[in-house]
Amino acid sequence: QEQLVESGGGLVQTGGSLRLSCAAAGRSSSGYVLGWFRQAPGKEREFGGDINWSGDYTYYADSVKGRFTISRDNAKATLYLQMNSLKPEDTAVYYCAAGRRSQRTHEYAYWGQGTQVTVSS
Repeated sequence: QEQLVESGGGLVQTGGSLRLSCAAAGRSSSGYVLGWFRQAPGKEREFGGDINWSGDYTYYADSVKGRFTISRDNAKATLYLQMNSLKPEDTAVYYCAAGRRSQRTHEYAYWGQGTQVTVSS
């Protein structure tokens, strides 16, 4: 059964860093593009960035470009999101997903349960 499990969320001060992990079980990540999305209270889930299967191509939303870095280790079936220079507006539940390259949620077939990131001002 395909499953994605995020970890690494928490509370951090403005300007701080966090690294999120997303472990895949089953075939959740095999051959798929992996993406990170986030959803703040009262807002729609928004695309953060994605990475291709081989890990040599990444794409980021403008809101995180230059601050966040996506990487993956296929041997460990794990996706990472390194978040630096965090801002209060980065506060959200962060989700990893596996699917086709897209900024649209419906193009991703598998989703994790989410991990909360809170940035205090």
